[in-house]
Amino acid sequence: MILYGIPTCDSCKKALKALQAAGKDVTFRDIRATPLTQGEVDRIVQEFGDRAVNRQSTTYRSFNDFLKASDPEAQMMAQPTVMKRPVIQDGDRWFLGWDSATEAALTG
Repeated sequence: MILYGIPTCDSCKKALKALQAAGKDVTFRDIRATPLTQGEVDRIVQEFGDRAVNRQSTTYRSFNDFLKASDPEAQMMAQPTVMKRPVIQDGDRWFLGWDSATEAALTG
């Protein structure tokens, strides 16, 4: 299982803690330290579409008009932290964000 996020993100911390407490083998991927590849960005956007970008984030709000009008792949390649977090890959299953449904699906 891979958890894509940043170490300062509260949702990522909660997800990582809950998954480890449930005995899951989780690899944390810091997207700042090790940026996403074009293939990874493409896969995340293929899975979640526009929802992969957090439009309420400070990062997104700081984008210029050109970048705001760009596709999600370009936005995430330009600034990986604009990605809604966490993104969790569990084999062939993908999850976006950390809520009770995601927690139940992964820890239950």
